[in-house]
Amino acid sequence: MANTDESNPLLPNQQSEVKDEKKPNKPISSTTPVPPFPADPVKPLSAAVPMGWTAEGVPMGYGVVGDPIMNRAQWDSGLCACFGRNDEFCSSDIEVCLLGSIAPCVLYGSNAERLGSAPGTFANHCLPYTGLYLIGQSFFGSNCVAPCFTYPSRTAIRRKFNLEGSCEAFNRSSGCCGSFIEDEVQREQCESVCDFATHFFCHPCALCQEGRELRRRLPHPGFNAQQVLVMIPPNEQTMGR
Repeated sequence: MANTDESNPLLPNQQSEVKDEKKPNKPISSTTPVPPFPADPVKPLSAAVPMGWTAEGVPMGYGVVGDPIMNRAQWDSGLCACFGRNDEFCSSDIEVCLLGSIAPCVLYGSNAERLGSAPGTFANHCLPYTGLYLIGQSFFGSNCVAPCFTYPSRTAIRRKFNLEGSCEAFNRSSGCCGSFIEDEVQREQCESVCDFATHFFCHPCALCQEGRELRRRLPHPGFNAQQVLVMIPPNEQTMGR
């Protein structure tokens, strides 16, 4: 009896398909063209993670999504904390307070030396400060000239350690001026004006606060010398009988 499926005209290629299944699969040659697949568009990183910029121009992610103000560190001590804190730097804080009250030129030169860490930094800042101090005392009766030229050191410290400025502190405490703080350029201009005002109206306190901050974060450049290995010969030994 003939197979009706084989004689069915609706299945002309069934036998050929069965034969093809028995044949081993041949590897596709390298010359065989492969249809290109559409590549998925890669989204930039900025589209997935919101990015911001520090005051030094370094990209930095926001602490909270949608919050334009980055989480900056706060100063180690307040502006009016003259004697600092009762910790291992207590003696250094008292020294800073005395220098800021009696010899601000020495304190300013020491701060610049720690911040710059270059030879001759202390003299290059201490001597000009002394001249400006004498000019202010002679013509105006107060130290009002030197703060006009020393406030950039506060800006450099704030940028170096990513510290919170006066505008950001005011916005954090009061919650106003949010749109103004969002703009990086306007915020930095406002912080520079606040640095100048802090040095002009509270100059000794500003120098002392900067000195306390630098002494807790940076060692003195004189302590960064390379270690010298000293060989000590052993003591004279005698053989016992």
